Amino acid sequence: MKKFTLGIVQISSSESIEANCKKAFSFIDQCIDECGAELVVLPETVTTGFNPGISPEALAGLSRTQLPEWLDRAKNKAKEKGIYLTWPTYESSEDSKAVFNTVYLISPSGDIVGKYRKTHLFPTERPENGGWSVAGNDTPVFDTPLGKIGIIICFDGDFPLLSMKLAEKGAQIILRPSAFLRSYDIWKLTNRARAYDNHVFVAGANCTGTDPSGTIYYGNSMIVSPTGQVLAHARGVEGVIYCDIDPQELDKITFGSSEKRIFDHLKDQNQNI
Repeated sequence: MKKFTLGIVQISSSESIEANCKKAFSFIDQCIDECGAELVVLPETVTTGFNPGISPEALAGLSRTQLPEWLDRAKNKAKEKGIYLTWPTYESSEDSKAVFNTVYLISPSGDIVGKYRKTHLFPTERPENGGWSVAGNDTPVFDTPLGKIGIIICFDGDFPLLSMKLAEKGAQIILRPSAFLRSYDIWKLTNRARAYDNHVFVAGANCTGTDPSGTIYYGNSMIVSPTGQVLAHARGVEGVIYCDIDPQELDKITFGSSEKRIFDHLKDQNQNI
């Protein structure tokens, strides 16, 4: 892992996929101009908003027609800027009435490094509750020159075992694109806990404003160190945040100290209980 700058874009979404994507690209440019970020993280389902306000069938249709075009444009943006970029969007599934809630990781060459499909769907997302998504089952970790990157999406962060699995696979950074609606205390708690539990950086990119269904989000995106320190914190409005990701933080016992950590939550577990 090397030292690099990580940026988060925090924006709202509308009924227009084109407007949402062009806004995302504009804020990516702003983030790069401000800090020279090498990795930029966007909120959950940035192309459509978390709840697009349309039928599952209509959303599944968009995932096969319009959304792949904007994924290609996101690949071009990553190549143009020479960055790693997350592209959170809905992805078509074999079920004609449902989609995957997916995050693509795109490389500076414009290639797809890999993708993660949300494994823990919020109740309103599930088809049996009138929702639109089907769950993924894979938990990949992507080995990049920046470091080893794992991805979780919003509600996934409530489940400690998922982040632990990523850390056990070597993840040093966990990215968490979100459309988080529960209390700010829970949002901050879970980001800090997943970071501290697993000795990883966590970048939580949350939506702000409204989505097409009229749901209101409060932003407060954040980047958290492996010791649980909040390194960067957004407000409740559209904007960007960023900070340096320093591998030296992985081994510290606490922030503001040079003392080395002698414990390891993953290796020190009592396997006999």
